[in-house]
Amino acid sequence: MKITVVGGSKGTGAQFAKLAHQAGHAVTVLSRSGQAPSGVRALAGDATDAQVVRDAVAGADAVVLTVGAAKKVPHQRALITQTVIAAMHDAGVRRLVVQSSLGAGNSGSQMPGFLRFAMLLMLAKPLADHNTQENYVSSSGLDWTIVRPTGLTNKEATGSWKALTVSDAGMLGGTITRSDLAAFLLHTLDDKSSIGQTIGISNG
Repeated sequence: MKITVVGGSKGTGAQFAKLAHQAGHAVTVLSRSGQAPSGVRALAGDATDAQVVRDAVAGADAVVLTVGAAKKVPHQRALITQTVIAAMHDAGVRRLVVQSSLGAGNSGSQMPGFLRFAMLLMLAKPLADHNTQENYVSSSGLDWTIVRPTGLTNKEATGSWKALTVSDAGMLGGTITRSDLAAFLLHTLDDKSSIGQTIGISNG
């Protein structure tokens, strides 16, 4: 599979790009820095620039979006997501997997009470960005999946996770490793049953 990762120079995106490359996929990473894991095609550019993104997704079978926030740009994720969706339509690319965040949208019921209060209080602006991002994705007409991780850590991968849609019974834990999240994103990419689903994920 040919996969374009938008925002894959570090963090979860870089972990995903590395895993996808090791699994035999042809991976392109678009980031402002132009950095990417060894063996992965790297492109430097502004992911809000329509032409830059069109070049990055051209010929791809799927796009994975793992962008973070940017200083003094209150809706960075949403702006990039809007640009990526338009580029995918232009290029005829259908499959889109997006990393959002638990706390966005209707995911409050999946969170422990203490975590819900803390996130809504401390992360109101980032969650507003994610809400707009998710709205763009769910109305895109693409074959999309939104993944909402809990608090991210840099611990070693556990190889296991709990993944729930909002209609599933149960509650998620407080954290997930970036490595486990990356592995789940790779699994989800080829899982047709996840299309049109919004999934919360934690390590327990």
